[in-house]
Amino acid sequence: MKKLIIHSVPVVIGFIWLMTVHLTFNPVILKGPDFLKFYVILVLGFYASFFMLNSLKETISGTTFYFAGFIFLLGIIKLIRGVILGKPVGFLVVILIAEGIVTLVFISGYVNEKIK
Repeated sequence: MKKLIIHSVPVVIGFIWLMTVHLTFNPVILKGPDFLKFYVILVLGFYASFFMLNSLKETISGTTFYFAGFIFLLGIIKLIRGVILGKPVGFLVVILIAEGIVTLVFISGYVNEKIK
């Protein structure tokens, strides 16, 4: 339960920012720079909460991977929408690649921990 609450904080902060600045709860309809601000809030907040849990010596659970997967899925959805509309998506691609690499590093550590 503690992990769920800790990982939910960046999501809540991101959606509060989204509601106060853009008056919407749908991040997919945002234009490029505004979506990137929202997405960076989510990604940096998630990894800050992840490192906070690591510093508290908590184990990585399925909840962590679900949050990482949903954030990555949101980026992929926006990437597909941007490509279909013919918009530039370079920064989003770079963020998604970096997020994928970091997630793979954590997954490999998690799998190695489970095997032992």
